[in-house]
Amino acid sequence: MDRPVTTLYMLMSLDGKISTGATDNMDVDKDLPNIKGVREGLHQYYEIEQTTDLWSFNTGRVQAKMGVNDRPFPDKTPVSFVILDNHHLTDHGVRYFCAFSKEFVLVTTNPDHPAYDVEADNLHIILQEKLSLVDMLRTLKSDFGCERITIQSGGTLNGMFLRDKLFDYVDIVVAPVLVGGKDTATLIDGESLRSECDLNKLGALRLIECKELDDSYLRLRYLVIH
Repeated sequence: MDRPVTTLYMLMSLDGKISTGATDNMDVDKDLPNIKGVREGLHQYYEIEQTTDLWSFNTGRVQAKMGVNDRPFPDKTPVSFVILDNHHLTDHGVRYFCAFSKEFVLVTTNPDHPAYDVEADNLHIILQEKLSLVDMLRTLKSDFGCERITIQSGGTLNGMFLRDKLFDYVDIVVAPVLVGGKDTATLIDGESLRSECDLNKLGALRLIECKELDDSYLRLRYLVIH
């Protein structure tokens, strides 16, 4: 295979929501610790996260919501981060990931991104004229030796990975909560299928593991059938 093996790893509510609401100031990392009956078992998601791949894919939008543009620089980790971003990360946010990552790969279609003003040995920029997740993954493997990567992006990008058949595994932690709201992000968003001709773009799954965690949490692991 000319791309890394991919795993979608996410925390979601029982009704498939990956956020607590439809605005950027509502976020599971910020809000779930305040909800009785949910906060008690939340630590398990983060503990499992520590065992995922040493390459991690996320977005600048999600990271900006989590405050990386203002946080003090962290200690370096053995994880290499791939961040897709056009305008959410500031100069500080880019330097944050340079400090945090073994290798930091920024993927962008913005030739004026603040990352171009940052000098760091571990900073690499993939500039694309038009976003191509297929080309991005191929470059990560051919140029950086990325063999396996964990995907933790938003619902719209998750939908793009799915439609391009770029998921190999799905690893979901289900929190014991119902969120609701038609405009709240779900695990897979993006354009809906509109004809029977598109049914081959569905994500058929084979269950690998169903594990009951503490405090009514579940972990579901699937192989994606292409």
